[in-house]
Amino acid sequence: MSTFMIEPGARLAGRYRLDSQVSHTAGATLWKATDETLARLVAVWTFAEGFPRTSEVVRAARATSRVADSRVTQVFDADDSGPTPYVVEEWVAGQSLADLLSQGPLEPERAAGLVAEAAETLATAHAAGLYHLNLTPGKLIWSLGGAVKVTGIGVDAALGGLTAEQPAAADAQGLGRLLYAGLTAHWPDAARSGIPAAPPVAGAPCQPVQLNSGVSQYLNDLVCRSAFLAPLHGGPLATPREIADALAQVPRMVPLPAAPANAPMAPEPARGTSRRSGEFPAASHASHAPAPPQRQAPAPRQRRRREGGMPAGVTRMLVGGLALVVFIGVVVAAWNIGTSMSGSGGGEDPDGQTTGGDGGQDPAELSAIPPQSANGFDPLGDDGEEHDEIAGQAVDGQPTTEWHTQGYESADLGGLKQGVGLRIDLGKSHEVHEVSLDLGDGPHDVEILVGDSTDPSALGAGGSPAASESGAQGEVDFELSEPAEAQYVVVWFTSLPQDGARYRGIVNEVELRGKT
Repeated sequence: MSTFMIEPGARLAGRYRLDSQVSHTAGATLWKATDETLARLVAVWTFAEGFPRTSEVVRAARATSRVADSRVTQVFDADDSGPTPYVVEEWVAGQSLADLLSQGPLEPERAAGLVAEAAETLATAHAAGLYHLNLTPGKLIWSLGGAVKVTGIGVDAALGGLTAEQPAAADAQGLGRLLYAGLTAHWPDAARSGIPAAPPVAGAPCQPVQLNSGVSQYLNDLVCRSAFLAPLHGGPLATPREIADALAQVPRMVPLPAAPANAPMAPEPARGTSRRSGEFPAASHASHAPAPPQRQAPAPRQRRRREGGMPAGVTRMLVGGLALVVFIGVVVAAWNIGTSMSGSGGGEDPDGQTTGGDGGQDPAELSAIPPQSANGFDPLGDDGEEHDEIAGQAVDGQPTTEWHTQGYESADLGGLKQGVGLRIDLGKSHEVHEVSLDLGDGPHDVEILVGDSTDPSALGAGGSPAASESGAQGEVDFELSEPAEAQYVVVWFTSLPQDGARYRGIVNEVELRGKT
């Protein structure tokens, strides 16, 4: 029971000053507040006396704080041990999907890109046992910092006492409805967040393409499979992960800000940023939005070998010339010795070939070392994992599939850690000489770490790499400074390229060469 008067100007825990009410519902109040210790805006939940779910909200907030995804609203503090329980979250300033739809439907690519981000976020939350169950256009935010935020994960369900027999399917359906709204500026059933209800056709909400002819059949079917759980082309999409996979190839386009009322609309930018190709033509509402492209093999790029900083072409010329000089010298020496000496251990074999020591033999050819498995390598993070579920796509022999890091707020991984990577297990120790990477577009700062132990320190994270390159992108060869006996090879990123709204490292394929 709280004996504390909760009103504007009040302070919680001696540091959180409540500035103004944002909303009040069912005994819980959301405040815009100031963390006076760190001099920053925060959002604070407080609870009326007798509110029955205070403990559940605090537990959900603490669980949400452990979700390692920057798109989840950060929880800074949560306490129900004192007379005035509270939850402190980051203050997310920006435009909600409802705001963005005030001028009408979004470009199909923009709508799909936003929902793809939300689907990835919900998939991460579900893996941690957290659900939303209350996805509305007001919960999907494009922040002023240029990032997508999904607010209310875990906390909304606890605040409202919401449950679902199949919570993953409920969130998948919510994502489908968000996509419907983004494509049509209508909500598929009753009006929601100021968005009008979709007109019915034969007693059911009409399909997106019936309201917006620019919607591709692919996106139209995806909405039907998720929002309406229709059994089209593979069946209903019943989890956020399935929706995220279905939207994986959609370009992540920056949403255009909603213009103020009565203000002239700014002209559409000529080009936008794509997570795959870097740029794409901006589509108009009148044009048909293309279906998400099928994965195509990347265009051939000139390989660049990294050998102590020397240009690859110069290195190959020097190595080839040196090998020729050595070969000629060996042949001449062998001929002189064979003709001037006898009984010295040299001679001719039955085929007339000069025999002698090992000095006349060419070095053994390097061969491909097949990886046995791969996993995300995040020893500096909270859970040690980094998209393990797709790590195998970097070693499947298919350059049209990929592994990627989580999205971060800046190139330096949001200042959260010094690096993150992909660890390849060779099954047993091999003599590794070269590592070839097919990276995504944009400059990656990459180090190659090797070792025989899964212990991060044994792999050299933060120490001396076996090879490194700044600004690497596309197809790049790394030659180890010294051949190394190793079972594990780690592709370690210390700086990431921008990928849509965030920063993300991408590995399409890894090839290893050495002696098996």
